[in-house]
Amino acid sequence: MKLLIIEDEVELLAAISSYLSDLGYSCETAKTFKEAEDKISLYGYDLFILDIMLPDGSGLDLMSSIKQFNQQAGIIIVSAKNSLDDKIDGLDLGADDYITKPFQLSELNSRIKAVLRRRNFNGNDEITFNEIKIDTNSYEVFVNGTALNLTKKEYDLLLFFVINKNRVLTKEAIAEHLWSNVNLCENFDFIYTHLNNLRKKIRKVGGENYIKTLYGMGYKFSE
Repeated sequence: MKLLIIEDEVELLAAISSYLSDLGYSCETAKTFKEAEDKISLYGYDLFILDIMLPDGSGLDLMSSIKQFNQQAGIIIVSAKNSLDDKIDGLDLGADDYITKPFQLSELNSRIKAVLRRRNFNGNDEITFNEIKIDTNSYEVFVNGTALNLTKKEYDLLLFFVINKNRVLTKEAIAEHLWSNVNLCENFDFIYTHLNNLRKKIRKVGGENYIKTLYGMGYKFSE
């Protein structure tokens, strides 16, 4: 899951990013309204952690950009002000949750997981697609009841495909979703390597190959 953390307090930003990265999230950061606005328009994210009070603008004013460029993304608003008006304004604009500083990082993670469950998994911790079962709490994958030994990237890749089943995903979209600093990549051959390994592990335990290659277009996860 790819997150954008928009927070002007440098120490808090670093703490959130480090904590969530250790939990397996792909985290990008922005310290200003302008920096956040640029990233929102250029890249795709699954969830935004959005501070209301930014040095060059209100985080609430970023909501329209988020809705324009990342319609399916979740939004958690962060504010130092325990203001009912701020909370109502943010939720009315489309935020999924609201957390007030100071907060425990573990609480933030719980809220992130809850938002992602509601948005992507219909409120469930487990996703099932035919013989494939993904436990998003334990980060385990089972095929025909057999646990797969996947790397983090292979797990993230499979989850991304299942969430976006029947959609064509370009190499660029996959790379952008799973890797930071994708602009530094000369090519996307590494995606094929991860895909090939994932396919082999699924087939080894009797699973079907649902990842279809659409030459010149990308990939699609489907029956």
